[in-house]
Amino acid sequence: METKENWYDQSQINPNAKNAGKGFKDEGRDPWKHRSSGMQCRTCMFYVRKKNASEVAGSAEIGRCKRNAPTMDGYPVVFPTDWCGSHKLDEEKLLCG
Repeated sequence: METKENWYDQSQINPNAKNAGKGFKDEGRDPWKHRSSGMQCRTCMFYVRKKNASEVAGSAEIGRCKRNAPTMDGYPVVFPTDWCGSHKLDEEKLLCG
């Protein structure tokens, strides 16, 4: 019987892998660590930057996430450096900076 500890075995995916037979938990590293830097709200197609945020002195840049339908309070407020699992890359935002 397989335990939850061993559910991700690299040898099942690529038997010729350098660390075949070792799961990521055994290696002590996070395979998703590097992805959070490129998958931030600022590059997401659902992120809409608040236009007048720069007019208010001392305010940080904020925006709204329009991934899901709005609640009674409107769309959720997010920072451009936030990220989630529903990120969809917007090529126009990536190219324009």
